[in-house]
Amino acid sequence: MNTQRSLLSTIVLALSLIAALPAPILAALPATVEGQPLPTLAPMLERATPAVVNIATESQVALRRNPLLDDPFFRHFFNIPDQPRQRRAQSVGSGVVVDAQRGYVITNHHVVEGADTITVTLNDGRQLDAKVIGSDPESDVAVIRIPSENLTALPLADSDRLRVGDFVVAIGNPFGLGQTVTSGIVSALGRTGLGIQGYEDFIQTDASINPGNSGGALINLRGELVGINSAIIAPGGGNVGIGFAIPSNMVSRLMKQIIEHGSVQRGQLGVSVQDLTPELARAFNIPANQGAVIAQVVPRSAAAKAGLREGDVVLRVNNRTIRDASSLRNAVGLLEVGASVLLDILRDGRPLTIKAKVGEYVPDKAEGDDLNPRLAGAVFEDIGPSSPLGGKLQGVLIARVESGSPAARAGLRSNDVITGINRQRVSSTDELRRIAAGSNALLINLIRGRGELLLVLR
Repeated sequence: MNTQRSLLSTIVLALSLIAALPAPILAALPATVEGQPLPTLAPMLERATPAVVNIATESQVALRRNPLLDDPFFRHFFNIPDQPRQRRAQSVGSGVVVDAQRGYVITNHHVVEGADTITVTLNDGRQLDAKVIGSDPESDVAVIRIPSENLTALPLADSDRLRVGDFVVAIGNPFGLGQTVTSGIVSALGRTGLGIQGYEDFIQTDASINPGNSGGALINLRGELVGINSAIIAPGGGNVGIGFAIPSNMVSRLMKQIIEHGSVQRGQLGVSVQDLTPELARAFNIPANQGAVIAQVVPRSAAAKAGLREGDVVLRVNNRTIRDASSLRNAVGLLEVGASVLLDILRDGRPLTIKAKVGEYVPDKAEGDDLNPRLAGAVFEDIGPSSPLGGKLQGVLIARVESGSPAARAGLRSNDVITGINRQRVSSTDELRRIAAGSNALLINLIRGRGELLLVLR
């Protein structure tokens, strides 16, 4: 009996000791710290991520091979069997639903370029066939369309209100892994001159962007679209914290034109411009430290009709500050043909406001046969503002040279730029006509690639 009581007492004591031990520590984080809830992006992302889609494309790509393999006699002689001339290519990217009612998705031009089939995978696993509405290679923006059933769209923010240091989140499909979210800040604004696209006004961010993120969303902490992820600087092939996104305001303007016309119909003022450097500011005796200087006005262009002159300094376009030549090109290039534009300029140190109507620039052309018999077979045209050479070279572009023509036999080639004839500078087809007409011999200075040549045509 005493033994049973002793055993019962031991058990009770053991249970009491166990009950007195501290509760096991759980691995979960506390819901609050000092009474404040822990910060999290999860609720915002739960609303935003369904609007970001994965895009898979398939296309036929021509194979490079030796031209001898296309010769039936050569293949027969060496008993070479027929070989395929094309292969199937696949690629992945991302896109953003911006109109749930009509099924419009924004992505990059390079994501869908040349695609035979486009498959869009939604966040809920649905796979939908898509078709291209239109695209713009110059800005790398494309619009595709999917069936508009139970879609979620991202609202567009005013990207002009972004500031360096604002928190942003990138959503996309890096390396084909599936939807991935990364966060960072706006590292810089208005990045241009990178040589990535024809029209550049990038948002730079350190939010991780990798191959496959192209066309994905860059959003603010309210879940609004501030940019479309487009490019990275990656010397080692991966993310190094320098990514670029196309601002939502630019995307919105381009999307409107693409949906209406299938492409972007850019207006042109008809000017060549350059940055307003401190040296130029001193030369013009003006206090401005930003803006774009008009270096050349194309005859009969919208700028010429509006009264713009060489040496005018453009400070604002439609009340938008112009930082440099690239921002002026972007501001005008986003306007449709026929749109009115207000330009705040400085002329001889005096402020002026000039109203212009944006036109469609058509470069002046000239047939070599009409200029000089030695130039027969070549077609010459002015270097317009929309040309990649605009503002970089002054001269006349050789647009085409007919094989076997006098111009071809003399050594002229397509894409050569004539900068002078008979020791006189040439910057337009009008000047080319005046100098070349009636000359018995032509001494031509031209630029070919990165080199300069001198040709004598007798």
